[in-house]
Formats: sequence, structure tokens, C-alpha cells
Amino acid sequence: MRNPSRPKSSLSLRLLAIVLATAGLVACQAAPQPPGPIATTVTAPSISGQVDPEAGVTLAFEPFTGAPGNIADELSEFIGAEARKQGITLVRRVGAAATYRVNGYLSATGQPSNGTVFYVFDIVDGSGRRLKRISGTEDTGGASGDPWQAVGSGTLSRIANRSMVEIKAWLNR
Repeated sequence: MRNPSRPKSSLSLRLLAIVLATAGLVACQAAPQPPGPIATTVTAPSISGQVDPEAGVTLAFEPFTGAPGNIADELSEFIGAEARKQGITLVRRVGAAATYRVNGYLSATGQPSNGTVFYVFDIVDGSGRRLKRISGTEDTGGASGDPWQAVGSGTLSRIANRSMVEIKAWLNR
């Protein structure tokens, strides 16, 4: 129940401040020990913008920052499944050489009635320069206590789908 003495805009500003602070913390956290990198073999766009099957561009997903290990493991599985649906071949190798690396950052916030997962995937080149950022949010059910408890398979599947679709579009630009 909303406190009538506190204006609604004050609550919105407080929620926005919490979300921004959480996103900032996620970007600063040391990487936990989730699953190893996922290397993804795809074809590279040619000068004309069409896919060149001879180029063999690779993407390596680094361990996700901010998500508990079980969530990171499940998201990795969904990314693999989505890549297969998109015709992108995944190669799982720890320390794989790759044309591009993908750094993933996740954060969850919530209340008993609803929650949100924030995600960011940065595609970087060999020197670490960011070339593309994919970001978004997914609503979850509510959870008392840890907001990650409300993050289910459907949420992770949608994150994987949207991210892989955007990565494929970027590669085929």
C-alpha cells in the first residue's frame, strides 16, 4: 500500500536510483565462477553486407557477471539453443581464440508482486574495444527476498532469443 504522504514521483525517482545503482554495481563486480566461455562460429558479412561463408567469424561468450551460477548456466544453455535455431554453430572451448568476445552483465531487482532482470551484452574486438551493446529488461514474477528466485526459464529464454537475434542482425549488417 502506497504511503499517501509520499508523492508517487518520489517513489519513481527512488526506484530509478536503485536500478541505476544496481546496474553500476553489476558493471564493477568481479566475475563470479559461472560456466566457461562459449565460442560461437558464424559467418562474417562481406563488404556488400551479405554473409560470407568463408570468413568464419567467431564469438566467445565470457562468463556472465552479476548472475548466480545456476542462472548463468541456464542462460548459457538457452543461448546455445537460440544460436542453433538461428543457424549459428556453437563451439564450447575454454580460452577459445575468437574474432569477437561477448561480455554479459545481469542484474535482478524486485518486489513481492513483480521484478525485472536487466541485461547488457557488450561485443568487443581483440583489443577490448566495444563494437556493439545489446541491452534490455525482462519482467519476472515477484519474490520476497532474493529477486533471482523469480527468474524462470521463460525469462532466460526471452533474453537469449532477443540477444541472439540482435547479434545475428549485427553480424549481417
